[in-house]
Amino acid sequence: MKRQLTIAALLALCALAGLAGLTPATLAQSQAPCAAEAIVQPGDTLSTVATSYFGQPGSYTAIVAATNAAAVVDASYATIANPDILAVGWKLCIPATSAAGPALLATPTPAATPTPAGTLTPTPTPLPADRHPLAILQMRRERYPGSELVVEQTLDPGVNYSRAIVSYQSEGNKIYALLTVPLGEKPAGGWPVVLFNHGYIPPDQYRTTERYIAYVDAFARNGYIVLRSDYRGHGFSGGEASGGYGTPNYTVDVLNAVSSIKQYADADPNRIGMWGHSMGGQITLRAMVVTGDIKAGVIWAGVVGSYPDLLENWRRRPSTIPPTITSRQRRWREELTSQYGSPAENPEFWAMISPNSYLADLSGPIQLHHGTADSSVPVEFSTTLENQIEAVGGTVELYLYEGDDHNIATNLGTALTRSVEFFDRYVKNAPATP
Repeated sequence: MKRQLTIAALLALCALAGLAGLTPATLAQSQAPCAAEAIVQPGDTLSTVATSYFGQPGSYTAIVAATNAAAVVDASYATIANPDILAVGWKLCIPATSAAGPALLATPTPAATPTPAGTLTPTPTPLPADRHPLAILQMRRERYPGSELVVEQTLDPGVNYSRAIVSYQSEGNKIYALLTVPLGEKPAGGWPVVLFNHGYIPPDQYRTTERYIAYVDAFARNGYIVLRSDYRGHGFSGGEASGGYGTPNYTVDVLNAVSSIKQYADADPNRIGMWGHSMGGQITLRAMVVTGDIKAGVIWAGVVGSYPDLLENWRRRPSTIPPTITSRQRRWREELTSQYGSPAENPEFWAMISPNSYLADLSGPIQLHHGTADSSVPVEFSTTLENQIEAVGGTVELYLYEGDDHNIATNLGTALTRSVEFFDRYVKNAPATP
């Protein structure tokens, strides 16, 4: 569709491009040519595109300015109104280093090679350790604005709570989620919240209303809003299911869920807890060292080892790896090791991407549960994490279930009761919003 731009819109684009002193007519004449074109792919953000081309995520502002300027004279380029929202297939203008402003001058543009589609793809180069997307310091630099929760479908209610499928925005992806809200009179500051992070389920088999039913019910019937995110690429959520360990994408979706629930009128933004199982435990731990919004976390059978532990002490037998896990999702170990070396060769990098290195910054107490007969995730991950949290003076509880499995199926009721009591202590009874 051809864009129809008003004079006011053109002037706004001039200002965004740092060219407010020019008229719309002279803008087209003065626009610097694009050094490359980038087509937005699933999972891309402006920060990751900027990092790929210029080695620093903050350079995304130059891409916004160049793309919006290019769109004035060529409608095939995107017009970026909100830097947090990209659509797959948008064409971006990657400016030349000399035209991109001071932020880009210190870092040369990586070499680019043509792709079969005719676009340019930068040759991957290792980022500084603290700038890698998985690095905790880098994740703290990023923004997770979330959005308003939109009700997509009303479901049959639970015993004492309503149920609905809702959606929110995360890096331009529409993410679906299950939302439960207690019935009855809302507390003055709003209902306490449990953000629910599920474990690995084959993304193409995932359904919003299936599995973890008893778990969600346990929190919902005890007076909590529950928001269970369908990570990107799961069910009807947009984006690519890229795995929970080689990228921060699922954690980003959860952090945007935190911001979204804080905007929800019935929720108390000061009383938010987080529950995670297996892969969801890694997401929970990572989120709790990135944001201070989470009052307490409960992790069941969590993949909560440091990254060196994940590399060296978590080699699942091929027969236990679901066939739906793609080779790309499995090879993150090889990709990171080839770029940054092994933990012995480059301990700084592996420490920077491990939440375990930042446990002194945990946003609240943690309760751990693990079955001793878990064949999917080593129980040592939980026992080691307990010791690590205690070593930095944090508050942690660990419950081991003798002979129980990855889902703590034999002791499910006991584990859920303990989890609810923990959230009651540190979330429900935390000071409410005045």
